[in-house]
Amino acid sequence: MADDNMKPTPMGAQWPSPSEERRDILRRRIFKGGTIEFGSEAIPCTVRNVSAAGASIEVNSPLWFPDRFVLAIDGERHACRIVWKKERRLGLEFD
Repeated sequence: MADDNMKPTPMGAQWPSPSEERRDILRRRIFKGGTIEFGSEAIPCTVRNVSAAGASIEVNSPLWFPDRFVLAIDGERHACRIVWKKERRLGLEFD
């Protein structure tokens, strides 16, 4: 039985294989604007995928921001922490 949440990996992409996947909950691919909020700062970002447990975002430049912040997407706010970084991409876990 095929898993409807699994999509083919694009040619040349470096996605983890299913055996390397570390998430307990599959994420839904999206492409939405979001905001990283901390203190009085708000930095725009692009949300690439999201689940009930976390998200993957992309920032325009590798600016410094704290390991914990609030991610705002479509009026929803999620307290989160960074669990991995790779260039301009960040993996987040919701608190």
